[in-house]
Amino acid sequence: MTYFLTADGGTESLRARVYDLDGTCLGTSAVPYRTDFRPGRVEQDPEDWWTNLVKAARGAIGEAGIDPAAIEAICYATTCCTVVALDRQGRALRPAIMWMDVRAHNEAEAVLATGDPALELNGAGHGPVSAEWMIPKSLWLKRNEPETFARAYRICEYQDFITHRLTGEWAASLDNAGLRWHYRARQGGWASGLLKALDLAELEDKWPARVVPPGEVIGTLTQGAAAELGLRESVKVVQGGADALIGMIGLGVCRPGQLAMITGSSHLQFGVTEGPVHAPGVWGSYADIVYPGRWIVEGGQTSTGSIINWLSRLTGGPLDFDDLNRKAAALPPGAEGLLVQDHFQGNRTPHTDPLSRGALVGLTLGHELHHIFRAVMEGIGFGTRAILDAFRAAGYAGEEMTVGGGATASDLWLQIHADTAGIPVRVPASADAPSTGSAVLAGVGAGHFTSIDEGIAQMVHPGRVIEPIAANMAQYDAIYARYAALYPALKGILG
Repeated sequence: MTYFLTADGGTESLRARVYDLDGTCLGTSAVPYRTDFRPGRVEQDPEDWWTNLVKAARGAIGEAGIDPAAIEAICYATTCCTVVALDRQGRALRPAIMWMDVRAHNEAEAVLATGDPALELNGAGHGPVSAEWMIPKSLWLKRNEPETFARAYRICEYQDFITHRLTGEWAASLDNAGLRWHYRARQGGWASGLLKALDLAELEDKWPARVVPPGEVIGTLTQGAAAELGLRESVKVVQGGADALIGMIGLGVCRPGQLAMITGSSHLQFGVTEGPVHAPGVWGSYADIVYPGRWIVEGGQTSTGSIINWLSRLTGGPLDFDDLNRKAAALPPGAEGLLVQDHFQGNRTPHTDPLSRGALVGLTLGHELHHIFRAVMEGIGFGTRAILDAFRAAGYAGEEMTVGGGATASDLWLQIHADTAGIPVRVPASADAPSTGSAVLAGVGAGHFTSIDEGIAQMVHPGRVIEPIAANMAQYDAIYARYAALYPALKGILG
């Protein structure tokens, strides 16, 4: 039998799974890690990633009940733009700066001010540039922690840290580099001119020189990694990438015109296009970063599921989600006058404003927890609609949205997304998209499929469709106009 080991390194935990060649998950194990949250700053200890990978992998293989020697390949997806500074041995020089960390907002403005051609990926050069991306974070390191920056042999990502621990190789994912490092494979690769304009030219030498596309074999396990994982040294390590982009594969979104939404701590929206699309309020489009010969257009929300987690912490949780969903579903659209701006950790698109903040508007003494719960889901739905509106203005319109991740656990949330977006929502049989996508790539790397598309056809299976409700759509149209007015109004207050 053929089996693949996958890992999904998320914001809250690392989850490992074992798949067979038909895309069936046979075993799973998740191990949480600590995240240090401070205003505008979010950090993790990279050693926790490796420790959790070993624990989760052994747990998943044990639950699957298979001989570890039957594992042919491992592929993994991680949070994107979680930046690490490492020495020559791959040891972290400081805590990792997480993807949602927005301390580099001044540096992001400096990147935009260069006017470099690589900035076509940021709203067709109009910007803004996000503080989440690789170059602003690296520039922040050089400006604020120059000794760490100078000592760093490699400045790379969560993905690349795991790759080095597994194989001893330094290799960047084309997916991550094309998505967040301003790497453009069709325009010469690295954004050398941009780095030079920022007095950051030495960063290029600190990045891994080898850039590997998803589905390509990086190497095999080192003796030490194989021993810790309990696997053979001959196991192929296959390149993955950003969790959300690998999630596109797991959702089966591969044809031009298809639209994917990956949900979790954040929401990311991706469309597949036949050619480049660059427009204000839209990120990308990125050539070849998932599928050769195709482009990806992007939008995203920084805070989504993380707002639900915040609500749980605020109330002393854990929340009774069955009870909350039942009570919230009984409310009419609009949560009886309560409106939420979903910018709890800034806005990614279409505004790209790291200093924007969340808000609950319209609170009364009659509102209860389930009102806030529904209003949060609606606010997130409106944030998604704002992104889809920016896509449409750029000339890209998806006719349906395929969804994976945490939001698929709530029928109410899926219906709200369908009603606020005004298009059908599709959920595949396996909504754990990054892991399924990693399994497809492992199959490609192991030689079982000639292309990612072929792997999708065998391993990704259809599920259910949620149609929008016309009456709800009409009500949400009016409420959305109020939501859209919140950002400019609050920006004037928050500064």
